[in-house]
Amino acid sequence: MAEDIVALRPPETQVDPPAEGFHNATIEASRERILRGASYRDCSTVGLLPVRESGTLHWKVSVALKSLMVPMNQKFHLQYLEGMEVADAYNAGLRMIFQNPDLKKWRFVLTVEHDNTPPPDALIKAVETMYSGPWAAVAGLYWTKGEGGMPMIYGDPLDPIPNFRPLAPKPDQVQECRGVAMGFTLWDRELFEDKRLWLNGATRVEDATWFQTLGEFVPGVGARAGTQDLEFCGRAGGFGYRFCVDNRIRVGHVQLEASPTHPAGFVW
Repeated sequence: MAEDIVALRPPETQVDPPAEGFHNATIEASRERILRGASYRDCSTVGLLPVRESGTLHWKVSVALKSLMVPMNQKFHLQYLEGMEVADAYNAGLRMIFQNPDLKKWRFVLTVEHDNTPPPDALIKAVETMYSGPWAAVAGLYWTKGEGGMPMIYGDPLDPIPNFRPLAPKPDQVQECRGVAMGFTLWDRELFEDKRLWLNGATRVEDATWFQTLGEFVPGVGARAGTQDLEFCGRAGGFGYRFCVDNRIRVGHVQLEASPTHPAGFVW
């Protein structure tokens, strides 16, 4: 028995923690970490996840979402939205939130897409960044699929001519941009309460529509095309809302169908 006790002792090179404990002994640094992380503030989050008509997820996506850490003792709910076009799904999810007397008070909305794999600390870092700046939304960094994939960080806010050209990522930095994708993005819920961003002439937030996928041609006027995320960011940016990508949050993009060069399940 004595030999077992000796074996469990820490190595001689390890410094024993002080009697009051490691975090109490480093209380200023520990306090700064808590303040920076903002987990003491309201971090309640409703997640919206459009899924395919089968309602299934690739196992890599499922495992990633089940591994997602939530700030301690904070409310979190992930709502699946099945069998709808992506803009319609997010519109339906937001209306569901605002029609619910409890959920409509939660602090954030998290949009997730069915082929993205966020790291376990993605939500923790997104909350930290959201509370540290003037952001209407904070996105994780992911890339379009394929060997020529582009980073989904759209539009230099310092360019005098508004555009949504992909920007080169600044590793491990929070990078402001004009538009973000919705694959893993934390939104300020109050953004969606701004009537100027409603599309359908609704008079109540419970009935509003926010997102639209553009793909039309009007003779004599021209063509319009665009994804629902950048179309929305373009309108919101016109009213002064600001967006960023937190490049510490590195999100995988799963190839769901096999291609001639890459198998199903390959992560871009």
